[in-house]
Amino acid sequence: MRIPHVIADAHVVAKRNIIKIKRVPDLLVFTTLSPIMFVLLFSYVFGGAIDQAGGGAAYREFLIAGIFAQTVIFGATITGAGLADDVKKGIIDRFRSLPMAPSAVLTGRTLSDVVNNVIVLVVMSLTGLLVGWRIRGSVLEALAGFGLLLIFAYSVSWVMAWIGMLVPSPEVVNNASFIVIFPMTFVANTFVPLSTLPAPLRRFAEWNPVSSVTQSARELFGNIPANTPEPTVWPLQHAAAYTLIWSVLILAIAVPVANAQYRVSTSR
Repeated sequence: MRIPHVIADAHVVAKRNIIKIKRVPDLLVFTTLSPIMFVLLFSYVFGGAIDQAGGGAAYREFLIAGIFAQTVIFGATITGAGLADDVKKGIIDRFRSLPMAPSAVLTGRTLSDVVNNVIVLVVMSLTGLLVGWRIRGSVLEALAGFGLLLIFAYSVSWVMAWIGMLVPSPEVVNNASFIVIFPMTFVANTFVPLSTLPAPLRRFAEWNPVSSVTQSARELFGNIPANTPEPTVWPLQHAAAYTLIWSVLILAIAVPVANAQYRVSTSR
């Protein structure tokens, strides 16, 4: 099938999933209220503790990029859960009966979740501004920061797409994803400086791509605290490049693997 047909088919699938976000109340609530809860919870619970310890309001600016990274990565699990739900309900079988490119199903699903993450970032940014977060860099740098967050989350979406086709149960997908993503997002510089971590965890966190995407977002937003020591490891010294390398590597592996699993799962 020609490339223009694949793009057109993927656009239709993406449009279907975007409309679903608007029409299914629980998806809309998750998209809007959950990010607000994360920003307020971490800002005033963790932020309050840091204030008492002498950290001051600067912690909120340090924190927001980490919350952004955690939320968009967790948001990628919507891809796997959504595909598993479509398999369970027989929607994928309907797609198979249509004259459309098989790859368009996964491509449209992952692209629609980029839109979901854009909505999440807009809501979180507005909430962050209310609690004292500010972008200290230029507009172009800020857009680059948001772009890196979306690119990395998009690559993770393809991993979730593979899991969604491999384990066609939304509950199992959510549990399996949580086991992997939770430690990845917490054993990083998302919420605390790496210097506060024990040595073994610090070594892992320094090379963790979640740390690099968070570091690059902080740098581009201008949210690196004053007197912060310069990173001593390559991934954090070149955080944007390291994030892009990981994103390309994940896509290079996950896209063909997910599409192969789609063909296996739909041939049963």
